[in-house]
Amino acid sequence: MKILVLLLLVGVAKGMYYTNCELASVLQSAGMDGYAGVSLANWVCLAYAESSYNTQAIDYDSDGSTDYGIFQINDRWWCSNGQFPSYNGCGISCSELLTNNIAADIACAKIIVDQQGISAWYGWQDKCEGQDVSQYISGCDV
Repeated sequence: MKILVLLLLVGVAKGMYYTNCELASVLQSAGMDGYAGVSLANWVCLAYAESSYNTQAIDYDSDGSTDYGIFQINDRWWCSNGQFPSYNGCGISCSELLTNNIAADIACAKIIVDQQGISAWYGWQDKCEGQDVSQYISGCDV
């Protein structure tokens, strides 16, 4: 029994990894296909470039700030971790970006893209911009 509980806790700690098609479906349902002129394939590419579709991805930046969740949203500007001074443009706790329910991530990503465009994400600039991103939703029922 103790081993089962330990395995369950380890599984929870790793978060959820979406497949490209699962994520495409969720994003499409949330109205992201074409949102602010950004195609669904670009959103899925962005999520892959930033977090490999991991809902609990965390990255510590060289400036002392931290990126959270599937879209790697930064605590200097978009969310508050309660410790680091933040503009908190999305008006949320960074912990909300680390759940398997990515509604908060999507809502915050919409705010970011409305204010700065998709190029606000360096992962998108490096891996998706100017590329054929159709492969990220190829074979998906979206």
